[in-house]
Amino acid sequence: MAAIIVGCGVWMLLPVSRGNSAEPVRSDVAAVETAPLGDAAAPSSPSEAQIPTMAELGRIRISSQTWRRGGLGSKALVTLTLRNDNDYAVKDVEIVCAFARRDGSHLTDRSRVLADTVGMKSRKTFARIPVGFVNVNADQAKCSLVAARRT
Repeated sequence: MAAIIVGCGVWMLLPVSRGNSAEPVRSDVAAVETAPLGDAAAPSSPSEAQIPTMAELGRIRISSQTWRRGGLGSKALVTLTLRNDNDYAVKDVEIVCAFARRDGSHLTDRSRVLADTVGMKSRKTFARIPVGFVNVNADQAKCSLVAARRT
C-alpha cells in the first residue's frame, strides 16, 4: 500500500507530457482571424513562405451548408460547399460547426479538417462529412471557416 502512495506521489511530480499539455501547439496552418495584414519582411524559412496571409484566405468562403443526424441520431453529418476565389488551390481547410438548441442557446462546437484540395477559382461540395457527436437537443448548426493551407 505504501508503494502505491509513493508511486502516485512521484507521478504527480513528473512534468506534463507534451501531448497532454494545455499549452498551444504551433502548427503550419494559418488562422484566418489572426494572420496580420500589411507589408511583411522576406520569410526567414521555407515553411513561412508557404503560410498564406489573411488577405489571401479572405477569398475562401462557405457558400451553402446543411446538416442532418446520422449514427442513430448521435452524429452530425454536414454537407457544405466551399468556394475558392483565390488564384491558387487550397487544402487542409478547417471548419468549426456550432450547434444550438431550438431557442438559439449554444450547446457545443465541433471542428473538422477537410483534407481535399479546392482548386483555384472553383467550388467543391463536401457531402455528409461527419463532424462528431452532438447533443440530442441540438436543432441548429452554423459552420464557419477557420483556417486553410495553400497548396
